[in-house]
Amino acid sequence: MLASLANPNNAYSRVRIGAYALVSKGWDQLPEWTPRALPLDDARFAAYRAQKTGELPPLWDGRRPETMAGWVALGREVFFRYPLRSEVFLEHALERPELAASVGLRHAPDGTWPGGVVFTDLEGRARVGITCALCHTNVEGTALVVGRAHRSFDYGKLRLAYHHDTGAPVDPELARRMAVWGAGRADVTEDEAEDPVAIPDLFGLRAQPALTQAGSILHVGPAALAIRQETQLLHSNHQKIRPPRELAWALAMFLYSIEPPEKRAANTAIAANSAHDEGKRLFSDGCASCHGNRVFSGPTVTAALVGTDPTFAQAGARGTGRYRPPALLRVADAAPYLHHGAVGSLEDLLSPARFSEEWVGPLGKGAVRGHEYGTALAADKRALLVAYLRTL
Repeated sequence: MLASLANPNNAYSRVRIGAYALVSKGWDQLPEWTPRALPLDDARFAAYRAQKTGELPPLWDGRRPETMAGWVALGREVFFRYPLRSEVFLEHALERPELAASVGLRHAPDGTWPGGVVFTDLEGRARVGITCALCHTNVEGTALVVGRAHRSFDYGKLRLAYHHDTGAPVDPELARRMAVWGAGRADVTEDEAEDPVAIPDLFGLRAQPALTQAGSILHVGPAALAIRQETQLLHSNHQKIRPPRELAWALAMFLYSIEPPEKRAANTAIAANSAHDEGKRLFSDGCASCHGNRVFSGPTVTAALVGTDPTFAQAGARGTGRYRPPALLRVADAAPYLHHGAVGSLEDLLSPARFSEEWVGPLGKGAVRGHEYGTALAADKRALLVAYLRTL
């Protein structure tokens, strides 16, 4: 674990060093928990409201898979069914269809609410909870795209609606922050810094040299990812339980297995265009130094080098002073861009117009500086580069 911590002195690392794998103390003393849970659909939610949930099946029978396909299948169950915590905000939205729609919640093709579960908590009570799939799946047309960031999900708006509708108190400063998160962003770190980040896609995770946008965890091997998942499930459940390590490993194997969706037909056609090679050359000259591996990512870079808002990179919670270049697989469908979701299109990302204080982007009026690569190109060259990016 120690070899994977990019900055052992930030809060994220100190907590894990002080509590993980100490055998006689810390998190090893928490009860190991395999939840009883099922994905939420309208019928199960109605049964839950009527207090007629009944006996729920365990997520895992305790038997270790014997094949990689078995580990991946078990990991998929963890991704969709292991509760991060109980969630009154989701429950509130599902009782109000108009609110659910307004914060980006949609049924999957099979009728479930992706990322929602009904589960039995440690006290034996039926609860509504959320899983990894809430933020890392998206319904696109008639398909559920696993690994796609749920960029239409407005968690801040959902929480504020709950407080408004129920009268439950909320700290005014927290309410102010949540109001400006916007869709696809949240501030989930353990400090007082105001640094909401955009939900990332999970495509190409196996080839990423670092995990998380600030590169807090060096991807030194699959164990680093498994420990990341184990501690995330543990911490999200308020350190009341720990998942079996088999389930954390299975989740890591499932995340490795996620493939990006098929390229859109229009973007595939671009690759056959004679201008494609010129766009590829421009990418090689100006972008590949940071986005040069097989998933178009690379090692972390200093916040000063990329030049964007450094708050998240320097924050005391998970800061490393660096940012991870995102994998650019299906980047054409990954707007908004940059770690904080401040740029709404590839054209805007490469346009020098966004350096003006009069520019208006997803976060409102004002300059979005940094990541200047490509912005000095002539307009026709920028268009060629954008066209190439749409083929990745």
